[in-house]
Amino acid sequence: MNYQGKKILVIGQARSGMAAIRLLRKLGADTITLTERKEVKNREELESYGVRVVPQEDALFEEDWDLVIKNPGVPPVSPFIQKMKARGIDIITEVELAFRNAKPQHYAAITGTNGKTTTTTLTYEILKTAYKDKAHVSGNIGTPLCETVLDHNLLEEEGHYISLEISNAQLVDIDTFRPEVSVIVNMTPDHVDTMGGLDKYYFSKTRVYENAQAGDLFLKNTDDPVVAEYTEKYPVHCDVKTFSLEHDADICLKDGWIVKNGTPFIDTAKVSLPGKHNLQNIMIAAMCAEKLGVSDEDIKSTVYAFQGVEHRIEFVRELDGVRYYNDSKATNPDAVITALKSFDKGVILLVGGFEKGLAMDSLLPYMGCVKMVIGLGVSGKRLATDLVGDAAVVVKDMKEAVDAARKAAVEGDIVLLSPATSSFDQYSGFEERGRHFKQLVNAL
Repeated sequence: MNYQGKKILVIGQARSGMAAIRLLRKLGADTITLTERKEVKNREELESYGVRVVPQEDALFEEDWDLVIKNPGVPPVSPFIQKMKARGIDIITEVELAFRNAKPQHYAAITGTNGKTTTTTLTYEILKTAYKDKAHVSGNIGTPLCETVLDHNLLEEEGHYISLEISNAQLVDIDTFRPEVSVIVNMTPDHVDTMGGLDKYYFSKTRVYENAQAGDLFLKNTDDPVVAEYTEKYPVHCDVKTFSLEHDADICLKDGWIVKNGTPFIDTAKVSLPGKHNLQNIMIAAMCAEKLGVSDEDIKSTVYAFQGVEHRIEFVRELDGVRYYNDSKATNPDAVITALKSFDKGVILLVGGFEKGLAMDSLLPYMGCVKMVIGLGVSGKRLATDLVGDAAVVVKDMKEAVDAARKAAVEGDIVLLSPATSSFDQYSGFEERGRHFKQLVNAL
């Protein structure tokens, strides 16, 4: 597209909206409107670009637009999004905008309900070992792809290696996006309210391989029945390799080793990350990197050195024999199950936050290691009560939760912040929530 003179609407600012506007300006766009419900930041920069800034009023969405860039936070079920789509208006996210305009790059696209961030980060670390400053990490992990394209001159340079975490909200509005290797880590219920139903949420994940062609690679989790169901319902039209923690696959777990093509590959005794689920994340990262040309030696050395990511079963400190872990990124029950599987006993579990309406039933079989549940925030009472009934301890906020956990914990216990829901009742995101938890724990 020649963007000059085109009438472009950006819905939602945040970091991805600003990155899209900056890239559009670089591409020559001169008629950009930003609509935002919250306080608008970078106003001087926007004014220097000639961007019109307006509130989100109904009349705005009745106008004719050549292109609409939708922030991932805008739900697909939004009536004004549905109306514009019905009128045939091109609506995309900034990932699609970046992909359309960047030179050809090597993309590893990682989606799924849980495990995306750890897998994306490890994939990037392996790529960085092999390709140095031509390796980048981007997407839902925090750095918009448009920003990566601008910062590393990908409008002019090709052949870079991008580990891309991509959410269902970013996949809903792709068109041409085509990664060289893609994976759905797993699929469990989430985002039902914003997607308009569970089937639509699951379908959105399959779009990660929608444009794949011969020579591309999709990595299939053969342990996940939902992935099996949806890859059959929406077939994969490229090469497929399998991974499993439970049985034989192209890469699998056997006798204390991650085995690749029947040959011992990674010694699990040398892996620093806690939990069996992280062995699955390692399998995925290794296969992504292998597809993108990284040697076995570089893969193994990076895996053995990798310590994990912030907010995902992140060790904070040990005090008086009690270990504190920040798992603030656990914004749904399945993520909490993953965390609980990492510990045997003595867990004091902190849950609660924004009320997403998710049931806690799936957690109950995994509560054997939990000695106490503390609920905090708007949904804290419901979540904690659903898990342990009248034994639940309910507090107002994070400080009271940390104080209550400290008082109850004895040597050998684990204090685990794994909230099972999002943080928007009291925080701007899971990152702010996790950092506040760490600040309070380190001040004990």
